[in-house]
Order: sequence, then structure tokens, then C-alpha cells
Amino acid sequence: MQKEQYVPTGKGLIALSPLMVFLMMYVGLSIFVGDFYTVPLSVAFVLSSVWGVATTARLPLSERLKVFPRGAANSDVIYMVWIFILAGAFAMLAQKVGATEATVNLTLSVLPAGYLMPGLFLAACFISMAVGTSVGTVVALTPVAMGIAGEIGGSIPMFVAVVVGGSFFGDNLSFISDTTITATRTQGCKLSDKFKVNSQIVMPAAAIAFALYIFMGVHIHAPQQLPEVDWIKVVPYLVVLITAVVGVNVMVVLVLGLVLSGVVGVFTGTYDLFGWFAAMGEGITGMGELIIITMMAGGLMEIIRYNGGIDYILHALTRHIRSKRGAELSIAALVSVINLCTANNTVAIITAGPLAHDIAGRYGVDKRKSASILDTFSCFTQGLIPYGAQLLMAAGLASINPIDIIPYLYYPFIMGACALLSILFRYPRKYS
Repeated sequence: MQKEQYVPTGKGLIALSPLMVFLMMYVGLSIFVGDFYTVPLSVAFVLSSVWGVATTARLPLSERLKVFPRGAANSDVIYMVWIFILAGAFAMLAQKVGATEATVNLTLSVLPAGYLMPGLFLAACFISMAVGTSVGTVVALTPVAMGIAGEIGGSIPMFVAVVVGGSFFGDNLSFISDTTITATRTQGCKLSDKFKVNSQIVMPAAAIAFALYIFMGVHIHAPQQLPEVDWIKVVPYLVVLITAVVGVNVMVVLVLGLVLSGVVGVFTGTYDLFGWFAAMGEGITGMGELIIITMMAGGLMEIIRYNGGIDYILHALTRHIRSKRGAELSIAALVSVINLCTANNTVAIITAGPLAHDIAGRYGVDKRKSASILDTFSCFTQGLIPYGAQLLMAAGLASINPIDIIPYLYYPFIMGACALLSILFRYPRKYS
């Protein structure tokens, strides 16, 4: 069977117009009416996808409609759908059996009220370093963050943002992170060398975020009376957190959580076998919109790529480079804009990596610095797009709008600022 070939049309901005339509429909209209719940994400993706199919040239309609499913059903999208399904089922089971409430009570009894936010941030940083993925960290800690916020009367979006922000720390730095591996391979440098450069850029950002959370925690007060911790109900979450820390695949972690939540629920008389099934079904159904949005986003990005939108970005951002600083800035802009189009930081690095390697070689940019720029700016962008997997997952588990989380994502903002300053002021000096 002959492999199907893609033929970019070279229409430039027209190829990128579906993304512009999406941003105008979702962000533009929401800002205009002052409410981000006015236009559902799913509707914005449907309308922009219809526009994308309509503007795909040189193909009959039947062939245009085949482009969208290729993106909607690629392996990365289906993997995320599986995680959404398992996470939804586990979150509902944990809620029904009382595991989330018991874990929250345990956390409140161990940590002083003022250290709840910095404690959550450190936990997210540590787990994400261990598992190498921000999504797994978000799945493990978001329900706990949401429960803590509810118990102390805090802002749920703020506490969820603490977890999401910390999850990008390990996504950016971990030796087993797919973004780290991809960035170093495309740039031709060692993981350890990239870590040395990267850590000097983002460690100050993490320290600033941690200090900020300590300062904000001064005003947090714990409940006067805490219920006694029901230890048997803590078991599902403890196992999930421990297996996540030791690096077990996130899907295996969630399956363990499902089984243990079922066993604890049956043992405590919360539900029987069929009640267990019903709770799982309720959780999966609750993730339906996120699954639709994820697949719609994958299809839309494939249309943009097919029509030559990514190629247009590659050429537009690299034709005016004049210096080493300009080369580093172009690499940062390149991976950020592609990440905006693909909603996947690993895919963005894979796409921008080869060209970044050529730019680095031509203008004398240290390969370790270019790898760090690719990884850091992709994580920064991924942390700020409401249709990225991390924010969709966190928002789905917390039953809030992903836009509500963005204003509180202090660490990604600070990380991006530190990365930009490292380019402008040639830091770290040894690698610049």
C-alpha cells in the first residue's frame, strides 16, 4: 500500500485562518461579552473546523473530509482520550468512596494552612520530575487541590493552577520527559548537558513561584475542626501518588486506582459491584466534552498542517535572522507558535527541532542552549493554551473552565520570563 502524501498549498495566512477563526470565536467573543462560558470550546472548534475544511484547496469535498480524521485519531490524541476516560472514572470513584475527602483531611492535618499552596507546588514539581509528564501529575493531584480549596474556602482555579504550574517543572526538566528527550535528540546534545543549562534558567523561576506561594499562604486559615482521617479510604490515592512518583505509566497508575477504589468501596459498603460500574460510567460520561474537544483540536491542527500553515510559520520566523540573539529568539518564537497550532509541546519540538538545529549551527548557538530554549518555550506555551491537554484535564477534573485557571499559572509565566531574559542578557554566560 502506497503511503499517502501531503501536498502543502502554500496559502500562508489562509492556511492558518482556521486557528484565527477559533481564537476569534472563543477568545474574541468571550472577551467582548465578558464571559468565557458564553461560547463553548467544542462549538468554537466545530466552526473553525468547518472553515478549515472549506478553505482546503485542490481537493474534492470527500477528500477534504478525510484530512480531519487523520488528526483527530492519531496515536497522541487517542492516548490522551484513554487517559481522560480512566481519569474520569477514577475521579468519580474516589469521590463516591470518600477517598478524595480522606486524602484532603490527611493533607490538612499534616501541612500548616500557610504551607498548603507551596506544599502542593513542591509535590507537583517532585512528581512531574519522577514521571516526566505534566499530564500524569495533573491527574494525580488536581482532585486533592480542588478538595483542599473547598475545605478552606479558597479559590479552586488558583489551587488547581498551583498543580498545573508545578507539573510543567518536571515536564521541562525530567530526564525521562518526552520533551527533554526530543529536544536533545533534535539538537544533538546530551540529556545531562541540557539539564545543566535548563536548570540554571528555570530554577530561579521555581524559587520565585515557591516564595510567592509562601507569601500568599499567610492569609490562608485552616478549618477549626478537622474530621478524623479514614485511613482505609486514603489507600487508593496513596497508591496512585506512590506509583506515580516511582515512574509507573500513568495509564497503569489509573487502572490501579480504579481497582483499589472499587475494592475499598465494596469493603466499606459504599457500593456493590454494579454500583462500582455505575460510578465508573458516570465519570467517563463526565469526560465526554473533553474527549470531543481533544479530537476536534487534533483534527483542526491536521488541517492547518496539511494546508501548509506550519511550513508558512517556519519560513516567516526564520527569514530575518541577523545575530546569535536573533537566532535564539527565532527558535523560541518558532516552537511557541507551532505549539500554539498543534496544542502539543512534544509535537512542536519535533516539528521545529530540525530547523532549530540548522539555525543554531549557522549562527553559532550552543546546541545545549537551543535544546533548552525549545523545551522551555514549548512548556511555557503549552501551559497557557486553554485547549492543551493539561488545562483541559485539570478543568475537567475540577469542573471549571480552563480559562479560569490561566490567570493563576504563575510558574509558567515566570518560567517564560526567565527564559526570555536568558536570551536577551546572554545567560547562562558559559552557554551563550
